Amino acid sequence: MDTDRVLPSAGGARWGVRKRATATAVLVVAAALAVGGLVLLVLLQTSLVASTETAARRQAADVIAQISGQDVAEAGQYIVSTAHTGQYVQILTPGGAVFAASVPAAKTVALTSLRPGHGQTLTQDVSGLPSLRDDDDFLIIATGADVGGRLYTVVVAATVQVQADTVSTVAWFILGATPLLLVVVGVSVWVLVGRSLRQVERIRGQVAGISARNLDGRVDVPPTSDEIQALAETMNMMLGRLQASDQEQRRFVSDASHELRSPLATLSAGVEIAAADASGATWEHMKTVLAGETARMRYLVEDLLTLAKTNDGGLRLETTDVDLDDVLNEEVRRLRSTSTRRIEASLEPSRITGDPRRLAQVIRNVLDNADRHAASRISITLRNTGSGAQITIDNDGPPVPAADRERIFERFVRLDQSRSRESGGSGLGLAIAAGIMTAHHGWIRTGETLGGGCRFELGFAPAPEPRQPKDPVTAGDPRAPDTP
Repeated sequence: MDTDRVLPSAGGARWGVRKRATATAVLVVAAALAVGGLVLLVLLQTSLVASTETAARRQAADVIAQISGQDVAEAGQYIVSTAHTGQYVQILTPGGAVFAASVPAAKTVALTSLRPGHGQTLTQDVSGLPSLRDDDDFLIIATGADVGGRLYTVVVAATVQVQADTVSTVAWFILGATPLLLVVVGVSVWVLVGRSLRQVERIRGQVAGISARNLDGRVDVPPTSDEIQALAETMNMMLGRLQASDQEQRRFVSDASHELRSPLATLSAGVEIAAADASGATWEHMKTVLAGETARMRYLVEDLLTLAKTNDGGLRLETTDVDLDDVLNEEVRRLRSTSTRRIEASLEPSRITGDPRRLAQVIRNVLDNADRHAASRISITLRNTGSGAQITIDNDGPPVPAADRERIFERFVRLDQSRSRESGGSGLGLAIAAGIMTAHHGWIRTGETLGGGCRFELGFAPAPEPRQPKDPVTAGDPRAPDTP
């Protein structure tokens, strides 16, 4: 399975993830080795040179201690007895002549022209000692010592060629090992990324095989406890959401077709019958029925469009500060003018942010639902709570069964014969209300009153500025004012 596919782009072919990861890893490791190797060599050379200089200074201090504690002759014997390879020691007289040396070859010519004062130490780097026929690099330490009024100079020449050779050897080792290490890194990253991408490719292949006709398919979840497993689980959750959305859409289309079929059939049959009657009497008799069916279909289509917008997030809200009590009072006034039930209302002043037209639509749908199923009385309450404004709409009709209190807000849901479309409901009003409430970051639910009636509750965000209290409205009294 090729997991390193070349993807087309505007700038030409691009490397796949596998190649890019391998190249990046190799480049990063190469840069790290280069910087780390350079720092290592510098530190190594500095450490070795410092160690050599420390040893040379210690040797010069020991010779000066011999000169000060005994005499110059004893110090000369001391440097001969402590001589070792790679280091030359001289004692120079005040005139610059060699008084004593650690090796016979160094007794003729002074190794340096440095002449420090008493207690002073000077250093010098030289690339060879011609008098000793030694071409190595040396570090020379010269220290002055006053003995009996005479200023002697102790010279220690220590070779640093060994240190330079050591640094060079380490440098060549790093240079030689770097390509091998880069090859190991490249192969390792190539293999590891390839193994990871095989899982991704398998997931991609399984997702590619899932079409709109088989959204019930799922990808295999590898038990790796890593990002690949999380990717597979996320893919399955996404496929589950797509399947649920597809089923919801299919159900929506089916329900909408079923709802539209009845008024369309009535209109089609009525037009055919009226067209067959040349006298026009049939048209006069049926035009009222056909107009009613036309209005019913228009309202149904508008409800379907509104519901579709609420479901896909396309519902546009013209938000502003809304006096919720005023909106509710207008709908209560409308309901009083059309309903034969006794309507009671108690409204507290409440202000929220929202779309007044959509809020009125929500309240109207819930009130119309209560009016259809109430026996004789409807009670409306608006009050402010710690969590915001809350509307309670009670009626003395039968409550929604507990098992259906979530389903009642789905579209085209009718619970029994009394809740059929012949009684005036399309099964969309409460679904639209729920969608609009969600767009307002509110909630709607149904329950049961203490007396066994039906209750609907609507909750809104807290009011920013409550107005001055007003006298509650006693809507049951026809003479009571309509404005709270």
